[in-house]
Order: sequence, then structure tokens, then C-alpha cells
Amino acid sequence: MKVSLDKVDLAILKRLLDDGRSSFSSIAKDTNLTDVAIKKRVEGLKRKSIISSISVDINYKVLGFENPIFVQIRSELAKNKDLIKKLGSLDYVVELHQVLGEYNLLAKILVNDLDDAEKVINKLGVLDGILDLKTLVVLSELKKSKALPSSSLQKRL
Repeated sequence: MKVSLDKVDLAILKRLLDDGRSSFSSIAKDTNLTDVAIKKRVEGLKRKSIISSISVDINYKVLGFENPIFVQIRSELAKNKDLIKKLGSLDYVVELHQVLGEYNLLAKILVNDLDDAEKVINKLGVLDGILDLKTLVVLSELKKSKALPSSSLQKRL
């Protein structure tokens, strides 16, 4: 379901992406609306499921974690539901996506170091329903954007 955004909604989203703690009053000043109007707009964006949550972006490296590791997983489709539930319960799996292609699941894992990575990968490899794993260790993050793809949004405004 595609939801249309007007210029005010887009301005609110951009501001919240830059700083999720922006106050309604500071956004109101930027958009020439009242605090109450901005609050209603944000509530509307939440109701429409455009905003699912406002969260903090943690620098895991500062906390002592290794760069993330992406694990491509090829699983038995008949066991996918149970496998997804199991993977979702593992605390070191911070993201899990169902994807198209040779591998049908993509997990992002966080570990303390590469020794822990080896142990985690070995644990994943023996889970019931996993046929094959392929790991990708991130060397450096080259781009991580919080921006909306404005060129495609502008066409809809």
C-alpha cells in the first residue's frame, strides 16, 4: 500500500531522521505550523505505519563489537518457519531478512571478535533446516544513510 506524503510530512520525516529527539515546537518553527499540528501530523504518520518507531543509532564498535557480519542462509523451505523463529530468538542476530536469490535468508550478526564469529557461524551451521551458509565480514561501512530517496519522493509530491 503506497501512502502519499505532502511537503510538510516530508519535512517532518527529514527532521526526525536527522534527530529523532527533535521537539514538536522546533519542527513547528521550521514548517510554520503549531506544535499541536505537528503532533497530529506525527500521530498520523504513525497511524499510517510510515513511522514505525523512533530509535537510537548505536555505534557498536565503541561498545567493543566487531564490524557486523552478514550471513546468507539457504534453508529448507519446509523448515523455514521454525528456523526463522529460532534465528529471531538469538541475541547476536540483530537483523533477519527474507530475500530472493540463491540464498533465502540474510542475517546480520554482531560479535565481539572474529573468534566469536567462528563459534557463532559454527552454531548457525548446525541449526535444523540450514542447508548452506555464506558469510560476509564487513571491513568498513562506506555509506549508511538516514535520508529519504528524495528524487523518487519528489515525483509523488
